[in-house]
This record gives sequence, C-alpha cells and structure tokens, in this order.
Amino acid sequence: MPGGHIQLVALTKRFTEVAVDSIDLTVDSGEFFSLLGPSGCGKTTTLRLVAGFEQPTSGRILLDGTDMSGVPPHKRHVNTVFQSYALFPFLTVFDNVAFGLRYHKLSKQQIASKVHEALDLVQLRSYEKRRPGALSGGQQQRVALARALVLGPAVLLLDEPLGALDAKLRRSLKVELKALQERVGITFLYVTHDQEEALTMSDRLAVMNSGQIVQIGTPRQVYEEPADTYVADFLGVSNLMEVDVVERGPGTQCSVKVGESALDVERGDVDTLGTAHAVIRPERVRIEQHGTAGPNRVPAMVERLVFLGAATQVMLRLAPGAQLQALVQNDGGHPEHLAQGTPVQVYLAPDALRVLRGSAQTLAEEPDQLKVS
Repeated sequence: MPGGHIQLVALTKRFTEVAVDSIDLTVDSGEFFSLLGPSGCGKTTTLRLVAGFEQPTSGRILLDGTDMSGVPPHKRHVNTVFQSYALFPFLTVFDNVAFGLRYHKLSKQQIASKVHEALDLVQLRSYEKRRPGALSGGQQQRVALARALVLGPAVLLLDEPLGALDAKLRRSLKVELKALQERVGITFLYVTHDQEEALTMSDRLAVMNSGQIVQIGTPRQVYEEPADTYVADFLGVSNLMEVDVVERGPGTQCSVKVGESALDVERGDVDTLGTAHAVIRPERVRIEQHGTAGPNRVPAMVERLVFLGAATQVMLRLAPGAQLQALVQNDGGHPEHLAQGTPVQVYLAPDALRVLRGSAQTLAEEPDQLKVS
C-alpha cells in the first residue's frame, strides 16, 4: 500500500528539559516500527510530535516527503490509538467506528460499507450493536483499532495500546495486531516499554534513552548484538559481567578474564585493554558437570532453581563471585547436577559472549547482580 513513509530529521523537543534530543529516524512505508524504552525516555513525545499533538522545538517531520511542521493533527494522514481507548460509552460499536466518517460527507451506504469492512478486519462484525460496556478489554481495543483504521490513514500511531490488558490477553493480541498490520499494509509506529511486545511484532525497532536513539535494528539484531550495556541491560534478560580485557585479537575477537578464568570472545566492541562488561543471554549459558575440561569454562555453584513451566531458571554463582542466570528447557529430564548447592562447570561459548561499551549505571548500584529487565 503506497504512502506512510516517515522521516524525522534532527527532531528536538524541549519542555523544561530536553524530551527528544535531535533524533534522526526513517520508517519505511508499510513497516511495523517500534519505539522501545523506559518511562521518560522520549518515545511517547516522539509519537505525539508525529501526530501533531506537540510541535517540535527544532527539526523536521516528513510524511511521504512533505514537511508536517505547523500542520494540525486532523490534517495529517495519520491516526492514533491510545492506551485508554476513549470509546464513547453511549454509542454502539458501529457508531463508535463511524464517528470520524460522519465528518467526511459520506452517504449512509458508504459509511456502513467502510464500518463493516473495518469491523471485519478486527473480527467484530457481530458486535456492532453492542455498547463498549458490554465488551471485554480485548474487544474494546479492537474497536479502537477499527475506529482508527476506518479513516484509511497512511500511518497508524499506537501508544502502548495493550498496556491496560492482562498478561494472557496481551500475548494473544500481539499476534493478532501484527497479523492485522500485515493485512492492511499500512505503516504502524508503535510505542512500548514492553520488550517482548517490541521483539514479537516489530519489523525494526529503536531503543531510546534520555531522548536519544541508542540503537536501531531488527529484533534479532538488537537482541543478539546490543550496541552497548544499556541496550543489553534493557532488552530482555541479560547476564552483564565485569571482565578484564587482556588481549585484542583479529577483527572483533578478544580475550578476557573473569577472576582467574580466561574466556575467548568473538565479538568484542573494545578499543583498549582493561575493565569492560561482557554480556551473554541466559539461553546461551550451558551448565556442565563439575570438573568438565576445556576452554571458556568457569566453575560455579547452583544457588537457586526457579520452575517457569517451559523452562527452569538456574541462578549460578561463579567462582570469581559474579552471579549468572541460565535458562534450561524442560524437555523431560532433570539432571542431578542442577540440584541447589551443587558445584558445576559453566560453558560460555565464544560466539555467545559480547564485550560492550558503557558502564551500566544499574551495575554500579547493584554490583555483580544479574540484571533482569
């Protein structure tokens, strides 16, 4: 579907402090793009700038090549779905969806056709005579989506639209929302602080911090190759360890030490030797029998086991003192060496380790602790 290309150029917004700090971003037409970050990072302000609810202090917002500076919200070819769905409680589902169309001088037949098409998209055609109070939270969310889509925007802006729903419903609606976006083919710009939402639905995402974009990439790129300790710490569950870089190898390879244990690292983002931070995801940590020989192995003790259903979370204390988490899939076995208090050997594969820039303030607050985002 043509249209929906967004370009932000040196976009800045100042209130009493800088909320959005000179960001550059391009979102392709038909892309599902997420802005991800903690509260106060500037993601919602960025969305409001694109919508026209806020005006930039400086910079430009281009929609399909046209500068939107000074263009009021109702004249921008975008529509917004908020966390609070703002449905009219006294109107039926049909009339809620039709509300915006009534200002476009369409005939009753045209309005009915567009509303029915939108309700079919969200699978609520049979609910058109109900009022919002008779709908579940998930159904209300779908009505809000239908109301936004019925106007045929080039871009749909979504500000944490699943935030008011319970966890189980959020999981099912994430799949539905991505499937809906693929069916309608328009650009979705999605704001969330939920890492799982961003990883599940996005074609690409931008991680934000303090009004700036820290990293842009596909979910797999950002998860597996975080740009620095902030991204690694925020996105998903990470093991962040303080290490000592003792040798730089060819390309991105390097050698580090954790206590007295030497580790080879295939991806080292370091310029100098000395103290740095290494990251490895819990699912890449392999637990072996105590005394297993070989490179990239560190002695450890099993401190705690947490049953998660599909997997078991294993909390480990490495011999040098750092805490590490492993995720072991529950495939029917229950190895004896995973008993609490048992010494083990931990294998940290070179291709799973990454040495990163940044000092991670959270690490300074809680030294040697596993950071769970």
